[in-house]
Amino acid sequence: ALKARLSGGEKLDDVLFEAFAVVREAAQRTLGQRHYDVQMVGGMALHYGNIAEMRTGEGKTLTATAPLYLNALEGKGAHLVTVNDYLARRDAVWMGQVFYALGLSVGCIQHDASFLYDPEYRHEEDEEKVDEAQDALKSFKVDMDYLRPCTRREAYRADVTYGTNNEFGFDYLRDNMVMTLEQMTQRELHYAIVDEVDSILIDEARTPLIISAPSDTPSSAYQNCARIAAMLLENKDYNLDEKLKAATLTEDGIGKVESALGIENLYTSESVEMVHHMEEALRAQALYKKDRDYVVKDGEIIIVDEFTGRLMEGRRYSEGLHQAIEAKEGVEIKRESQTLATITFQNYFRLYHKLSGMTGTAKTDEEEFQKTYGMDVMVVPTNKPSQRADAPDRVYKTEAGKLEAVVREVKALQEKGQPILLGTVSIQKNEVLSALLTSAGIAHEVLNAKNHEREGAIIAQAGRKGSVTVATNMAGRGVDIILGGNPSTREEAEEVKALGGLHVIGTERHESRRIDNQLRGRGGRQGDPGSTQFYVSMEDDLMRIFGGDRTKGLMDRLGIPDDVPIENKMVSHSIEKAQERVEGNHYDTRKHLLSYDDVLNKHREAIYNNRRAVLEAFSGKGGPGSVGEGEDAVALREIILEHFDEALEEAIRFHTGEAGSDVPEKFKEVKSDKSEHETSDDDRYEIVETITAMMKLTGEQRGELERLVGQSGSKSDIAVARSEILEKLMEIVRAEYDKVEEAFKSRKELNELEKAVLLRTIDRLWIDHLDVMTALRQSIGLRGYGQRDPLIEYRRESFGLFNRLLSAIGMEVSSNFFKYAHHVVEARQMADLAKSVYEKRGVMLSGASDSPPSTPSVAKEKVGRNEPCPCGSGKKYKKCHGA
Repeated sequence: ALKARLSGGEKLDDVLFEAFAVVREAAQRTLGQRHYDVQMVGGMALHYGNIAEMRTGEGKTLTATAPLYLNALEGKGAHLVTVNDYLARRDAVWMGQVFYALGLSVGCIQHDASFLYDPEYRHEEDEEKVDEAQDALKSFKVDMDYLRPCTRREAYRADVTYGTNNEFGFDYLRDNMVMTLEQMTQRELHYAIVDEVDSILIDEARTPLIISAPSDTPSSAYQNCARIAAMLLENKDYNLDEKLKAATLTEDGIGKVESALGIENLYTSESVEMVHHMEEALRAQALYKKDRDYVVKDGEIIIVDEFTGRLMEGRRYSEGLHQAIEAKEGVEIKRESQTLATITFQNYFRLYHKLSGMTGTAKTDEEEFQKTYGMDVMVVPTNKPSQRADAPDRVYKTEAGKLEAVVREVKALQEKGQPILLGTVSIQKNEVLSALLTSAGIAHEVLNAKNHEREGAIIAQAGRKGSVTVATNMAGRGVDIILGGNPSTREEAEEVKALGGLHVIGTERHESRRIDNQLRGRGGRQGDPGSTQFYVSMEDDLMRIFGGDRTKGLMDRLGIPDDVPIENKMVSHSIEKAQERVEGNHYDTRKHLLSYDDVLNKHREAIYNNRRAVLEAFSGKGGPGSVGEGEDAVALREIILEHFDEALEEAIRFHTGEAGSDVPEKFKEVKSDKSEHETSDDDRYEIVETITAMMKLTGEQRGELERLVGQSGSKSDIAVARSEILEKLMEIVRAEYDKVEEAFKSRKELNELEKAVLLRTIDRLWIDHLDVMTALRQSIGLRGYGQRDPLIEYRRESFGLFNRLLSAIGMEVSSNFFKYAHHVVEARQMADLAKSVYEKRGVMLSGASDSPPSTPSVAKEKVGRNEPCPCGSGKKYKKCHGA
């Protein structure tokens, strides 16, 4: 009924109250848990794209079900993002019951698997192993029952999908590397709730997701190409365009390269990379000169700045040119791992149409959430008044004295029976404290990254009477600490409450107040009693770096022993001020990095949109005229012709243009890199060579072109004729394209070739662009020494690099498309000829068996072993079809 109302034109806000009421009732019937009113308030905050700050233990997991259900009604998918696989799996099974009752499907994304919630599915596993695991984990194990394995695409097609931030991000990157739309897993990113939003969008914001692989081009490939390039002759084997700094092989050159490499055809799918490496080797050989464009220093190729003449340490040419120069000069060829795709969490989550989040601690970072993500923080009141007592910090002179005091306190509280949770800032300090507790004879559990698989079980038992748990500060987020343990009896819970509830000890102040508050929030959940206390020493990192000298000096002068604390408001205030300074520094750093990443993000969006346009055109989802079942669909043809048009226009303007308004904006930066000189007649005739490198011209076509470009001696006249030249060139290209289409058996076969040429070119040049942008980012900071703003310089240079990337894609597609097409046609014709020869030969042999042995006709048709094979391959018969 709600979906029908939405289909009828109503908005989500119009059905909000009914949807929330339905979810509350479904949760009551399936889980026996009814949403509190404050959870409904939190759900509304999440629906409106805000961050709901709910104190630890207030039921964020259940709160999320209402806005997830409401937004999933649109049929576009809703994502719940968690910090680890365990929580994603747990919540999918737990809350899956509610969604299933409401008629929605639930998916779960894991690192190496994906599932759909199915209440009837049972995982086939050795029962003894399951029992052992449940015993070890105190029945807190989330087994694989109810999670039916499925494809990743199916999990994303579910109405609600649970998963980790890493998996959502990596799947997005992988989707932009596939070769068909059917291989894409994610739908359009519609709505997401980020659990522990402060951890994911702030603490991990600076962490980029990177898919990388070692460069698969062996050094020998560059060396072979450099050797061959040195043997080729300019104007005979290859043509140079010094203004464009481009080199293209002629027909003679292609033949020599094929002979030198020992391959039959350079333009096959197996040899396609060699074309690129060969052209880069030619550029390195003929266009880039030692001690002018680069120097060889300490076995490395270092670029020389063409304007200042200074060495540009750390910079590398892109697109394999640097490796080609290394091979030419005989120095070590550096094969670095290539970044195939990358994105930061900040930019990934900003792709969602609507984003919200929930956490126990967000108010301290409200400014960052507002400015970076456009999300306000709404503090949701607690369901019951808090009974937690937060004691002031105890400050010690030395770390050793502090830890001794912690051990004494733990021993005293354990003897009383009160459960204790000890928070540490690192694994190292976690293990040091564990060793001290062991020495003191105190039984305890240790939780850190080394045993994270038992995280849920350990943290769930932290509320048992007399238990001591040593955990890193952030461990166990999202898991309830139930007083009395899990499962607990009412008597056990009441006994622990009478002892004061869970006592949380922080052994050191973290740089972020938010993480300290998160640790405090482990105690006093849902109105239970609890207490917290932080122990600090003057030797802690925070105090040592940010102003503990005055306090330590005061303690020295007063002669305070190492293990005697001071509890003073002034000291606590100075600690908070230190934390504020650190948080401010970190925020500035994240803001600064985001400014740089936003530049690359615009490049990524443009390239991914271009890539998707190719896939949609191929699959028939690109609108009218796109490639589908029909034989006359031409969308991919138009994309390739557009590349031809842009590449030829660029060539015309390079060889006839003048600096100024006449030159399109995208070419101005490239022109500005050249020295100012007059365009000679020879430059104009390079236009003819450019089109010749793309495809074969008839004598008539070549003559017509030469007449057009040479019809006037002045540059002003030739500039007027640009449109006429471009029109003639595109007329030749379209005519050649028509011939290619006629030569192919079907439009579908040609579509496959068009898609392959476009995607392979985009992908390879995009990977090279990422390498160049990384190198630029690493070196741009040095511009500050020249009184230039590195960010402005980065934006300016990256704009030029991106324009060159687009130009390179167009030039490479237009230079190679017809060569690939002719190869495919020739290969098929060869196969057809061979087939006809076999069939003919079979008929002749059949006729011979029916004729008298003395009939000489068969002997006349026999092919000598050393004669050319009749299939037309050019090989001797004995090495071809007579083998």
